[in-house]
Amino acid sequence: MSVSADAGRHRIETLLATNEDQIFRRWLEIAGASSSGHVDRGNLNGQLRELYNALVRSFGDSGRPGESSELRGLLAELSRNRARQGFTPTETATVVFGLKEAVYESTGDDGSSEALQGFLWFSRLVDDLGLFTMETYSATREKIILDQAEQLLELSTPVVKLWEGIVAVPLVGTLDSARTQVVMEKLLQTLVDTGSEHAVIDITGVPAVDTQVAQHLLKTVVAARLMGAECVISGIRPQIAHTIVTLGIEFGDIVTKATLADALAHALRESGVEIVRNRGSRVALRTVEE
Repeated sequence: MSVSADAGRHRIETLLATNEDQIFRRWLEIAGASSSGHVDRGNLNGQLRELYNALVRSFGDSGRPGESSELRGLLAELSRNRARQGFTPTETATVVFGLKEAVYESTGDDGSSEALQGFLWFSRLVDDLGLFTMETYSATREKIILDQAEQLLELSTPVVKLWEGIVAVPLVGTLDSARTQVVMEKLLQTLVDTGSEHAVIDITGVPAVDTQVAQHLLKTVVAARLMGAECVISGIRPQIAHTIVTLGIEFGDIVTKATLADALAHALRESGVEIVRNRGSRVALRTVEE
């Protein structure tokens, strides 16, 4: 580092210390204005004060203040909190880059060549801290999106108990590899938890069945059989049946039914429950004695 650069950095450090109140107030004003819609002014004041003090302390800790673990830790916490609270990338970035503008105004008031030279060094420092902040923000947002996608996937693939020893998986929407994996895991776990021996996979809400979807269904059925349970696939509508035949997909000895009601009736019979229709079209269930 040249003599002028050393002098410039020293001048910026001096300005940050001697003009602390002026710089901090301006920084708080810039950061608050960028996210005035849902920012807590008191909380923002405390966050920026911690960052400002950590930055000033970092000048004496090492020759590279931008790598201060304390400073980066505070920035990471700020980024993660803002990502979870719904702040935009611009609102988050302005919190860091606003300090550059606040210091520039003090540099202009100083007017010395050392201050201008030092501002170039300080500008690069803030840019590095800003990039680190945005990288942390982006990583947190990606994790939030992935977590939400997994939660939606869990909610969209419920496994319900229809009768003693009979469970059902009503599928709605597109069936892909990721979702099939969740279906298989939840179905197998439910079979273990309930001790069920029969499962109904209802695809009434699946818009289309292609070769890949059929293979996913077959794998789920095979996995359930390995657990000692038999599966019935229901919801085979005419257009889906036509597609399956056209594609030459073989379901082998897997039982298929047109409706969920038909599948439940089949599972009940297989589990030893007889369906009896009484007078007046009333339906009763009776357990068949061995």
